Amino acid sequence: MEKHVAVIGSGVMGHGIAQLFALAGFRVSLYDLQEEFLLKARASIEHSLSLLVAEGVIADQSRVAALEHIVLTTDLQAAVSSAEIITEAIPEVVELKWELFEKLEHYAKPDAIIASNTSTFSIARLIEKATTPQRFIITHFFNPAQLVPLVEVVKHEKTALEVIQKTMQLMEEIGKCPVLLKKDVPGFIANRLQTALVREAFHLLAEGVADAAQIDTVMKNGIGFRWAFVGPIETADFGGLDTWKRVMDNLAPELNGSTKAPAIMEERVAEGNLGTKTGAGIYSYTDTAVSEKLRVRDEQFIRLGKMKRS
Repeated sequence: MEKHVAVIGSGVMGHGIAQLFALAGFRVSLYDLQEEFLLKARASIEHSLSLLVAEGVIADQSRVAALEHIVLTTDLQAAVSSAEIITEAIPEVVELKWELFEKLEHYAKPDAIIASNTSTFSIARLIEKATTPQRFIITHFFNPAQLVPLVEVVKHEKTALEVIQKTMQLMEEIGKCPVLLKKDVPGFIANRLQTALVREAFHLLAEGVADAAQIDTVMKNGIGFRWAFVGPIETADFGGLDTWKRVMDNLAPELNGSTKAPAIMEERVAEGNLGTKTGAGIYSYTDTAVSEKLRVRDEQFIRLGKMKRS
């Protein structure tokens, strides 16, 4: 019997999650408020699948089958009524999520898992108003969801063991690398690590140590090159904990310890310069096609994924 999942929200994360399940053979109901959002999502999925074909990751028949598995709908009840797992990928506004969850608890099967892709809220916050908290869980995918292997899985003490086990199994079934957190902490694991590094990168930029391109080059060709296969804790072990103790003792007092977003980031946001979505951020994108930069990024992610899987 064909397995059925529902993805609520067809934006940047939602369409990627839908693609993952569809490629794994699931029937996917992709829901959004307006048909135009869904059509845009389908175009993005078609583009992403075509890249996978071009890179030899999937055959063309798999692309066709995946597209056939995805049903677009603006009917929430129809989307979720027979789904085994429902993944919420709507904007990070807790009141909107509460409103959605109330409907999902009413429309969904009693044993359906309700998962959130939140990267902001704790699961305790998400289930504050839930009447069936035992079936709620967080599955935090990373952008682009269809290409980045990691999924952080966050449970609550009320989350049923069966839900946890089934969720981990499902993530592996769709080709992801799930990590189950032992504690629910703000930012989970990855965003805490990212925020610490981004904070220091913007501090170096503000201090004039190097320009943005040079700082990004250090990350891409140094730290990031190594971290694709050797994590930070392994790096410390490989380098020697005695060596890293001295590094930490010497540098930790020198690192930026600010507790809010960098000033330059606040300035750009106030100006409306948000990055690729507006044509300018720290970098300017007026002389380059953002879609082309994203295509190149995705091709490189696909190739790295193939290398890591081998």
